[in-house]
Amino acid sequence: MTGASEFRPAAEIDTTVSHSARIWDYWLGGKENYPVDRELGDQIEKVLPDIVTQARADRAFLSRAVRFLGEAGIRQYLDIGTGLPTVDNTHTVAQRVAPESRIVYVDNDPLVLTHARALLTSTPEGATDYLDADMHDPDTILEGAAATLDFGRPVAITMLGVLWHVMDDAEAQSIVDRLLDEVPAGSYLAIAHPTIEVTGERMAEAIRQWNRFGKPPGKHRGPAELARFFDRLELVEPGIVSCTLWRPEATPFGEPEPIDQFCGVGRKP
Repeated sequence: MTGASEFRPAAEIDTTVSHSARIWDYWLGGKENYPVDRELGDQIEKVLPDIVTQARADRAFLSRAVRFLGEAGIRQYLDIGTGLPTVDNTHTVAQRVAPESRIVYVDNDPLVLTHARALLTSTPEGATDYLDADMHDPDTILEGAAATLDFGRPVAITMLGVLWHVMDDAEAQSIVDRLLDEVPAGSYLAIAHPTIEVTGERMAEAIRQWNRFGKPPGKHRGPAELARFFDRLELVEPGIVSCTLWRPEATPFGEPEPIDQFCGVGRKP
């Protein structure tokens, strides 16, 4: 099954203002971006030359985390902050492990919505769906996702590179708590989030540049702040670490370098 819950006509895409999903698409080597996105992407890269590496490491973490979740028995995924479809989307990895997996993507960018219609497909045994919804409204997300997901069975909630756009810490915690309230024991939460632990002021300045010229705005959080989102959960080893250091693939070149995108995966007991 492939679906698109309550698709509304896409709002007019504003090509005069840079946008998070399109800038990440640019850094990942995609084509669904505009000059304004590339301009800000290049501007941030001048301040933080490894931002492209960070973007690609974040994407690689998604693949490793979803593979881990599938091997742990998860067959349902709620992917909040989908971004533009690219290589190894959540459903691609999940259904590679278990073809019957069911995935609901959530985003509220008109360009993401347009491409979700065309590109988010599914195996015959499984299902993918897309919700045009805002993470600031978790009740609407949960209501829409219930058309595809069974909240009586474990669900993996992924929020990769999205919670940093919730500027208020109490609201961010409230969103996470509301989502976790709805899923049963055995469910998981995966988060990836910018920090300034590795490059310090360079990353802080990159975020200031983002907030000056792009939207939506964002903020960095430290590992201790990120750990609070997992207070109700059992953190999976190795805990809150740089995305590059979360269960990295073995290579002959030793441990990868840390980056300022930290992550964690936790299981609801």
